[in-house]
Amino acid sequence: MAVLVCAFLNLALGALWYSPLLFYKAWMKENNFTDANVKNVNPAKTYSLTVILSLIICYNLAFFLGDAKTDMMWGLTAGFLAGFGFSALIFTVIALFEMRSWKYILINGGYIIIYFSLVGLILGAWR
Repeated sequence: MAVLVCAFLNLALGALWYSPLLFYKAWMKENNFTDANVKNVNPAKTYSLTVILSLIICYNLAFFLGDAKTDMMWGLTAGFLAGFGFSALIFTVIALFEMRSWKYILINGGYIIIYFSLVGLILGAWR
C-alpha cells in the first residue's frame, strides 16, 4: 500500500512543483515550451505511464528499505541519497551534454531529490 501511495505522490508533487505557484513559468521557458505544446500532450498516456514508472521506482526503493530496522529517518536519508546521489546527478550529467541551463537542471533535479526523499520518508514511516 505504501508503494501505491508513493507512486501517486509523484503526480501530486509534480502538479505542485510544475504549477504556476512554483516553477511552471521557468520550466516552460527553459524547455522552450508554449501553451500549445502543453495542450498537445496526451494526458491518458502521460499519466498512466507516469503511474506505472512511479510504481517501479517506489517498489525498487522499498526493496532497499525492506530491513526491519528501517525507520522514518533512515527512509528519508536513503531517499535523499538515492534522489541526489544517483538520480539527480545522472540527470545533471545528461543535461550538461544536452547543453541545458543550470536553471533547468535545478528545477528538475530539485524535483527528483524532493520526490525521492519523500518516498523514502513515507516508506520508512510505513514500516
